[in-house]
Amino acid sequence: MVPEIGVPPRPVDVAGASPPPGRYYWGMDLLADASALADDLADLRHRLHRRPELGLQLPATQETVLEALAGLPLEVTTGTTSTSVTAVLRGGADGGSSAGGDRPVVLLRGDMDALPVHEEADVPFRSEVDGRMHACGHDLHTAMLVGAARILSRHRAHLAGDVVLMFQPGEEGYDGAGHMIAEGVLDAAGRRADAAFALHVMSNLTPRGTVVGRGGPIMAASDGLFVTVRGRGGHGSSPHVAADPVPAACEMVTALHARMTRVVDAFAPAVLTVGTFHAGTQRNIIPDTATFEATIRTFDPAVREVVRQMCEEVCTGVATAHGVTAEVRYAQEYPVTVNDVAETEFAFGVADDLFGSRTSVRLPNPIAGSEDFSRVLAQVPGAMLFVGALAPGRDVATAPSNHSPLAAFDDSVLPQGAAFYAALAQRRLAGLAAT
Repeated sequence: MVPEIGVPPRPVDVAGASPPPGRYYWGMDLLADASALADDLADLRHRLHRRPELGLQLPATQETVLEALAGLPLEVTTGTTSTSVTAVLRGGADGGSSAGGDRPVVLLRGDMDALPVHEEADVPFRSEVDGRMHACGHDLHTAMLVGAARILSRHRAHLAGDVVLMFQPGEEGYDGAGHMIAEGVLDAAGRRADAAFALHVMSNLTPRGTVVGRGGPIMAASDGLFVTVRGRGGHGSSPHVAADPVPAACEMVTALHARMTRVVDAFAPAVLTVGTFHAGTQRNIIPDTATFEATIRTFDPAVREVVRQMCEEVCTGVATAHGVTAEVRYAQEYPVTVNDVAETEFAFGVADDLFGSRTSVRLPNPIAGSEDFSRVLAQVPGAMLFVGALAPGRDVATAPSNHSPLAAFDDSVLPQGAAFYAALAQRRLAGLAAT
């Protein structure tokens, strides 16, 4: 699906949040500031790309980020359960009063971890670590957020509050946001953030430079289904004296997909996909066990619960019919990512103001990917937005997607993202301070 270009944004219904017209704000040209950083941001992104790290422990990435932030007027802390970096910039528009109190706070998130994917994209800065790749563009997010830190530090005298820069590891299935929230990132400035924003690049689906999003649910809840079917092994020539777990597990897989269509409303989106299936060591041996795992995506808590119950009932019921047993574990992972409608419209207004009146793309429907930034948005109103980063020479409809070993992203969006981050923080703080 290629998103439809949206109409120019309506007036923003957030008190004092509407950005003034034009790319200049208080005499500052954030695009010019960001463009001056383009080479540095590309170099930073390439260094991160060559040394991808997985999960919650990204020591080399953390060191690179800390070096890139060195010398800026930031209060920097690092995580204890992960290699996160939290940096607080105190604005000076009110004389730089102390932390806490009534000073408004805006949080900006950039995730940093890579994926266990072997890179096949033909880029001069391709991964130097076999089996690891920045296939989702988190290297760009990190570089963009560093750029925003530099721009905002330069103009801190005009910031009407504080900015929390959230450099997060472990987005790809490790709940890095949950770890950082538990360690206090939402209150890092001395009080709870008033608004939060995250950007995410896209390697296809939308033209380069567009800003894509929607108010309300934008990404799905993500759950995991883990099933172990236990039978009784034996010789493949005599299945009647064994209890074969393989056909039982196979029937569970097909039954789960069929049952989904009968328990979930056709107008309530839900996805179940079995991604792994393992059994046996040789064709003439009936194994003792068979296992499979599935991912489930939903957008409504009630549907999520229906699907959970359905998975347990189907697997245990099929197991009983086959004379085997099933151990079923259903793990709720990330909740639905829900954008605040007013904050999303505000962000669209900033994007169109900075980059042109048709920059914003309003998605008609959410997408079934998931995000742990959902945990931030569950506690702080804000928005997650996508930025088109289609590589040169590729077609928006056929280019490899995020997570593909052939995924590639264009460096030209780095200054755009840095300027957008900076403008979101600067203008939202001004609106909050005016209320």
